[in-house]
Amino acid sequence: MRHQVRTADGRALTVERWGDPEGRPVFLLHGTPGSRLGPAPRGMVLYQRRMQLIAYDRPGYGGSDRHPGRTVADVAQEVATIADSLGLDAFAVAGRSGGAPGALACAALLPDRVTRTAAMVGLAPWDAEDLDWFAGMADSNVQEYTAAFDDPEELAARLIPRADGIRKDPGRLLDELRQDLTANDRMIVSDAGLRSMLLRNYREGLRTSAYGWIDDALAFSRPWGFDPADIRCPVLIWHGELDVFSPVGHSRWLGRRIPGATTTIDPAGAHFAALRALPDVLNWLLRDVPAPPVSEQQPA
Repeated sequence: MRHQVRTADGRALTVERWGDPEGRPVFLLHGTPGSRLGPAPRGMVLYQRRMQLIAYDRPGYGGSDRHPGRTVADVAQEVATIADSLGLDAFAVAGRSGGAPGALACAALLPDRVTRTAAMVGLAPWDAEDLDWFAGMADSNVQEYTAAFDDPEELAARLIPRADGIRKDPGRLLDELRQDLTANDRMIVSDAGLRSMLLRNYREGLRTSAYGWIDDALAFSRPWGFDPADIRCPVLIWHGELDVFSPVGHSRWLGRRIPGATTTIDPAGAHFAALRALPDVLNWLLRDVPAPPVSEQQPA
């Protein structure tokens, strides 16, 4: 089910919902670049788990209006607005890669609504103390985030033509990343079904412009608008040790910063290994979410 939600300032957010509409709700926040059509379990799997999965295009991606100057903290209000439109009081949140900081924003800023949160292969705040933010990061990402911090116009000049090329041929992004992919990541993205899902995701994310991607980079290289230390709900942090796009040191820092966080590091995994871990992460998220009676769960 796809629909649009209007924010308080009139912007449109495009939302997609899969699985059991009466099931336990989980928001899944997509990567960078990406869209609501990112990798996720099939609808039948969600029905079997009595789960509804909700995703939306962050501003500037896919069918969602741009929000210039947005921060990571703004994700929490967007998720709250979507949840209100669906009549959801409480929900879990998972974010992968560029969606992970937003998942933490929801945990910190919606403490009465978020039951559990998972942050997978994500970044730490730009101003994190005692963290070498660029250590272990691929040169392409170092250049992108440095430009975001130092010269946003240069960042746009880099990403707009790159996004144009990926829009015409989404496989180009995976080809560009290939030199930095581990053998494990190459095996994962070579799976025909998963590759098809990724390409559809990239095409939709960059369908209208590069500004979702640009604004993500800007938001990640500015203050987030909250402190992860303020999070009080259960948090799972998952990362592949060999990740060079979001280095594992970021998750280790978050694991130390967030009270009571559970940190899981896959020693053989890298960035795309998070896609394989997602089903288990979703199971963890639902442990404390009450399920409606089975009689109310049957699809029409």
